[in-house]
Amino acid sequence: MTPEQENPAGVWEDALRAAALFAADPHGLGGIVLHARAGPVRDLWLDHLRDRLAGPVRRMPPGIADDRLIGGLDLPATLRAGRPVSQRGLLAEADGGVVLVPMAERMERGTVARLAGALDTGTLALERDGLTARHPARFGLVLLDEGQEDETVAEALADRLAFRLDLTGVSLHEARVATPAPGQGRPREGGRTTARPGNHSADGPVAMLCAVAESFGVTSLRAPLLALRIARLVAREAGREEPDEADLIAAARLVLAPRATRLSPPPVDAEDAAEQPPEPRPPQDADQAPGAEAERVEGDPREPDAIVLDAVRAALPKNLLAHLLAGGPPLRSTAAGRMGMAAASPLTGRPVGSRPGDPRRGRLDLIATLRAAAPWQRLRRAGHAPGRIVVTPDDFRIRRLQRRSETTTIFCVDASGSAALERLAEAKGAVELLLAEAYVRRDRIALVVFRGTGAEIVLPPTRSLVRAKRVLAGLPGGGGTPLAAGLDAAATLALGVRRAGGSPVIVLLTDGRANVARSGLGGRALAGEEALGAARMLRVQGLPTLVIDTGARPDGARRLAEAAQARYCPLPHADAGSVSAAVRAATA
Repeated sequence: MTPEQENPAGVWEDALRAAALFAADPHGLGGIVLHARAGPVRDLWLDHLRDRLAGPVRRMPPGIADDRLIGGLDLPATLRAGRPVSQRGLLAEADGGVVLVPMAERMERGTVARLAGALDTGTLALERDGLTARHPARFGLVLLDEGQEDETVAEALADRLAFRLDLTGVSLHEARVATPAPGQGRPREGGRTTARPGNHSADGPVAMLCAVAESFGVTSLRAPLLALRIARLVAREAGREEPDEADLIAAARLVLAPRATRLSPPPVDAEDAAEQPPEPRPPQDADQAPGAEAERVEGDPREPDAIVLDAVRAALPKNLLAHLLAGGPPLRSTAAGRMGMAAASPLTGRPVGSRPGDPRRGRLDLIATLRAAAPWQRLRRAGHAPGRIVVTPDDFRIRRLQRRSETTTIFCVDASGSAALERLAEAKGAVELLLAEAYVRRDRIALVVFRGTGAEIVLPPTRSLVRAKRVLAGLPGGGGTPLAAGLDAAATLALGVRRAGGSPVIVLLTDGRANVARSGLGGRALAGEEALGAARMLRVQGLPTLVIDTGARPDGARRLAEAAQARYCPLPHADAGSVSAAVRAATA
């Protein structure tokens, strides 16, 4: 690991540098994907960006309707005027500025496509509802990515944005120390390397950036073009017409390093190159002049500048290095719109009534609308044709739809005692079966294990079947039974899932015979009372629970289920299929 990867202050400085460059050319650079949790560090970076932006900043709410995003028919104004009246959308309002997108990893595919199209063309063409209009929409995007594991921004959109920043490892103290005072500039990125103007290849900086991108597995053609645009922007800031080597290094570190999917091959020494036999050349055409072949070989730089390669290698994300050096898979995949399928939508779900609202942002409830307009017809018909129903915007009612939220099944497994291997085998099979179903339902699985003197969350909520298998295969067994600690850990995790908008379900696999208290001391009496108290808290908190009794005698687990008002399932010899069926019944 390089010093820069171990230095969060360096990551923060690169983030500030990216913000300054993006503020100078928002539309030309596309935007920034910022992976960071909501908190003071992210807010500090956003404040730094807003201080440097000259145009408007518009925040795009999650689940925005198409009419609000790209514009359309202004229904209240149309009803008042008696003719079609258009309205501008949020993207047109952000012309010359920036659109801030929270929870970008959950955008729907249609929204991703509209943002990508607007970035490519810089205009919005409206041909709908009897309207024909074109609005300029030259804006930049700031995508706030709060996802975990496979929850990522759609690659179709992220590929169009120049910068990808990750501030998860930066603390607030480090950010405040490294942030320059207002009006104080930051040294150029190229100051770390001595610039050598005129050291480019015969094909110029384009060939160098493309070669560096190919060396690190960056297959997108947009990436080197965005890096070249940044290099020229840095050069103009320094008063130069063309970028030098330091400008290319700064651009490659900021654009190409976060996109890397592999390590570049190490440079070959001159002595090693001399020992290797020359590669065979293809036969020369008869009409090709020998002099032209010699000029092509001499002017064709097969390897990019080693200094640029070293600079990009030093800025590689540490998680990429860890994955590749361990022989694991590359960085997480970013399938376009994957998480958008699970996002809440006002147009789908089970009807649960109606409410006043805009029919462009929901399903019109015609009966409720007519019922709201009927009492006022005698007053409204003055000046209108007889028999015509006059409806105003205040009469519109839209359906209230309730959609099933994402379910997180939390397995709380007793890994103590001589039967731990059997219980873990059952849990492993059940988790694998449920994960396969979770890919279809977009549900998640978590695993809490308690043994010895405490409990541990060994698998946070995830949909990764590979990760679940790897964690379950390495679980140790044996020791005491700290049942209260296990229930406390499962309840804490479930409450966190509920606060995030999900639906948690706790599946407890135990024989109910606690013998270790929360303090770590042994004693069945105290440990049993604490376990029953923890189970009663599950009932008070309203957490759905399924108790699967893995013991030979059903007395301990049954009392636990009664205290938690949980579904009880005695499965002393259960297999993975029966456990999975019981969980499906509990979550139905």
